[in-house]
Amino acid sequence: MIDWSILDEARLLDAERLDFPTPEPARRALDATVVAPLAHLGVLEVGGADSARFLQGQASAQVDLADGDFAPLTCFCSAKGRMLANAQLLRRSEHSYWLILSRDLVTPLAEHLGKFAPFYKTSLTPRDDIALLGLIGQEAPALAEARLDIVPPATWHQVVHDDLLVLRHPGPRPRLLLALPEARLAETWRGLSAQALPVGNAIWRLHDIQAGLAWIRAEQADAYLPQMVNWEALGGISFKKGCYTGQEVVARAHFRGQVKKRLVRAQLEGDKLPAAGSAVEDATGKAMGDVLSAELDAYGQAEILAVLSTKEDPGPLTVEGQALKRLKLPYAIERLDPESLADKG
Repeated sequence: MIDWSILDEARLLDAERLDFPTPEPARRALDATVVAPLAHLGVLEVGGADSARFLQGQASAQVDLADGDFAPLTCFCSAKGRMLANAQLLRRSEHSYWLILSRDLVTPLAEHLGKFAPFYKTSLTPRDDIALLGLIGQEAPALAEARLDIVPPATWHQVVHDDLLVLRHPGPRPRLLLALPEARLAETWRGLSAQALPVGNAIWRLHDIQAGLAWIRAEQADAYLPQMVNWEALGGISFKKGCYTGQEVVARAHFRGQVKKRLVRAQLEGDKLPAAGSAVEDATGKAMGDVLSAELDAYGQAEILAVLSTKEDPGPLTVEGQALKRLKLPYAIERLDPESLADKG
């Protein structure tokens, strides 16, 4: 595990949440560049001569698209098509791939994939020695170039410089995800925090919510089809590749239009932060869905991503007594082929 306590003034709220004394961090992130330790995310390495062939049979991504430039979204499903984990797939070297996903799913996913690994020349290694940092802000690309000597890539693409890897994620402000050895963490943090405000990883999670991007956690595994978290609208499913575990169910849901729940973005009229799994209820108290993630925004109100039923107009909705107001997603709910994203560069 990464020792995040080495970061100046870091306050560990729990194993996956850190904070800093920067006042009003969500509001400051509206116009300043901020840097955050991404303690809630982790890395699983898939290595070996058969690593690409192995992943091709398990992941929703077309693995050869992960070419050291494009780094597609992907997911891993049960035989019933339910997501066990979703991740970003990137190629680190010729026979080494990294999966970036929720930290509490790194070990469970390794154990699941380990059932199939003996048939391939491949290995599964949780990379507890890799630290992940997030830069957010209009000046984030310039700061990365000045401090790290690296030109940031396009969204969902990667660039590598020595032992530093940089990814670009979508969001209301430019966002860069940095992956580096723990041995470089203290030095890199000092350099970045000299020009960027240190904030907790709640700010990165808030920007994920605003980007309509849900990373499922261990308690949510095996509960949703990929389309229920809009994964095909984000380019996380290739419908042009061959078979992978759960592919038949995922494809049938797409081509027959059988997705009965969808991810929505919303704001709650109140400052009470609901826990993941909290029910979204209609006026009669009937559960219409559940909360996937929630964080407080710059105005002290809770913003959430929730999976809701698409079958009917439910009328007014609430979460723990707080009225729910739907917000617009920053993308269309339609199929986006990852092959087209890779071509755009």
